[in-house]
Amino acid sequence: MKSIAIVIPAYNEKENILKLVQSIRKKLNCTIIIVDDSSDLITKKIIKESKIKNLLYFNRGKKSGRGSAVLFGFKKILQSKKKVDCLIEMDADFSHSPSELKKNILYFFNNSLDLLICSRYLKGSKIINWPLSRKILSKLSNSLARLLLEVPVHDYTNGFRFYSKSAAQTIIKNCNKSGGGFIILSEIILVLWKKNFKISETTTIFRNRVRGESSVNIKLIMDSLIGLFKLYLLKKSSKI
Repeated sequence: MKSIAIVIPAYNEKENILKLVQSIRKKLNCTIIIVDDSSDLITKKIIKESKIKNLLYFNRGKKSGRGSAVLFGFKKILQSKKKVDCLIEMDADFSHSPSELKKNILYFFNNSLDLLICSRYLKGSKIINWPLSRKILSKLSNSLARLLLEVPVHDYTNGFRFYSKSAAQTIIKNCNKSGGGFIILSEIILVLWKKNFKISETTTIFRNRVRGESSVNIKLIMDSLIGLFKLYLLKKSSKI
């Protein structure tokens, strides 16, 4: 039996978090790690009162970036000495469907992968209920990332991913040079590609959130753009 751990970065996700955990548990027996950057502690109260087993909760007290939250969660589960064969990251807002977990885990192990990216830009994938502006921005961001970083993947920025233990250990040691937010998603791809880990993509259905508010704003977009050019310079100087 393979051991699975899922890290869920959360920020003001009190409307979604318990429903998501319950939905995951209906599909999969796994360890769930929630890394919550909310300051109001409502999410913490909801999780503690649920008394769900095999669920680890960490509150960092302030918004420190989605990417750094994932690295934090990976580090915590690996430090716990639990047996882990695959580590997964997914969003807290149901953009990434728990119904896709089992088939993707099977694909991950059957192909002996180190990183499996659920790509929104493969033939057969869908993006549901995103406004046109978000679609254009995402497509342009991914095109720019592929141009600058030159890793042959289609989706640098979707945070629904599956990692081997060795890949997770590698990114903990080597990533977070470009900023703590979404840009870490692109940095991870570049680092693992440079170190010859086996990377693949699979189709997915990505749904825009229906509850809560998105944390994406102009500052995050600008920070990610700056981070992308930092990655490019690090690649050119062989520091990654």
